[in-house]
Amino acid sequence: RESKISRIIRFGTDCLAGVPSIIFGLFGFVFFVIKLNMGWSILSGGLTLAAMILPTVISTAEESIRAIPPSQREVSYSLGGTKWQTITRVVLPSALPGIFTGILLSVGRSIGETAAVILTAGSSLVMPTSLFSPIRTMAVHFYILAREGISMEMAYGTGAALILLVLMINMIAQWLINRYIRHRT
Repeated sequence: RESKISRIIRFGTDCLAGVPSIIFGLFGFVFFVIKLNMGWSILSGGLTLAAMILPTVISTAEESIRAIPPSQREVSYSLGGTKWQTITRVVLPSALPGIFTGILLSVGRSIGETAAVILTAGSSLVMPTSLFSPIRTMAVHFYILAREGISMEMAYGTGAALILLVLMINMIAQWLINRYIRHRT
């Protein structure tokens, strides 16, 4: 049976998962940059991206945990396992590949994000010296190069580097998931 609190949390995360990234960027700009007086910074951009990807991570983690058959939990309980032992030794290890996949999808989304980042982290060409320094991400750099028509060769190179970066992260993550599953069985 589902509690009222879990239904409210699910409704909230489902609503937030459908919010466009520009809205998260505007929220981050108003809250982190202006209200908390953090300015355009790595920290403002990172916190905005974290708020943006959190609903996806929560939803995929919940679905991964719900996908565990009740029989696995029942076996743990029948062998004398406590609720905590069942969660930590049966449910979470079985759900971990799905949770990791959700995190990976979210990170992939955040790597290519421009709208939220340009509003909160700025677009500085200077090397950052702290978490409170503005920064230009590769996605923002690609956007500016392509929009301004400064150098299409550099824009294509940046786009190719972004694609290779996401591909490399996905390959490493898939290797880690497969390795985890092999060691678990």
